[in-house]
Amino acid sequence: MERAYCKHQHVFNVPKKEAEGRVLLVFLLTLAFMFVEIASGYIFGSVALLADGIHMGTHALAFGISFTAYMLARRWSRDVSFSFGTWKVEVLGAYTSAVLLSMMAFLVLIEALSKLINRVAVKYEEALLVAFGGLLINLISAFVLSHEEDHKHDFNLKSAYLHVLTDALTSILAIGALLGGKYFGMWYLDPLSGIVGFFVIINWAYGLLKETAWILLDREMRSPIVQRIINSIERDGTSKVQDIHLLRIHHDKYACILTITTTQDLPADNYIKRLEEIENLVHTTVEVVYCVDSVDKKI
Repeated sequence: MERAYCKHQHVFNVPKKEAEGRVLLVFLLTLAFMFVEIASGYIFGSVALLADGIHMGTHALAFGISFTAYMLARRWSRDVSFSFGTWKVEVLGAYTSAVLLSMMAFLVLIEALSKLINRVAVKYEEALLVAFGGLLINLISAFVLSHEEDHKHDFNLKSAYLHVLTDALTSILAIGALLGGKYFGMWYLDPLSGIVGFFVIINWAYGLLKETAWILLDREMRSPIVQRIINSIERDGTSKVQDIHLLRIHHDKYACILTITTTQDLPADNYIKRLEEIENLVHTTVEVVYCVDSVDKKI
């Protein structure tokens, strides 16, 4: 016998078609210039330029992941097999992008250390031309993605923006290193710029990894909403929260599962109405255990 699902919808995530389009545009720009920078880095012997090209390659992959996450979250938004909607598809995309960002940072570090030990001749004029082109692409991409308010609520967009910022940073470092090498003979600035870039990029990646990992692992019990829920339930002096589970189902929306013991013969709806004052709580499941004369009765 086929199982029938409840008709109640769990669509908590609003489709972000505008952000999806912006990420797709940046993906195409990055992918195109990636080939230019990697080829130029090998031809002109610049590790800074090569590192920037590698950055762009991993960023292009990350943008592709971000775009796919948006598309899947939108396509699956009404799929009843997702208990609390599809927002975490976007969070998973951001987490994966952060992992790629970390891997990219270590690739740059390895390449920089290699070139620092084994000096390679650099064709500065050609490398500078390509580096300035890469910076221009990064600035255009940053402008396309630069909606600060969206970054607070959209981890997927934030991860894409961080990838653009790291690209811009490595482009600036590459240009500075190439200028130093060309005009002052400071050849070591080229690999050193990659080492500096590593520490900056790994710091950004760690922040995003930590933020998204806690969401994917449902580490929400430190949220102040937990105490607000408990206070709302226990303010009558006869009810007690025995068990509580809080899950984030959107950037500012939560689901809650509660077990309450009480000496009053009150229905679950009574407690659900109390929790309506907490605007961030959009889905609540309550079990009430009525306690009297040492006998417990679930209602």
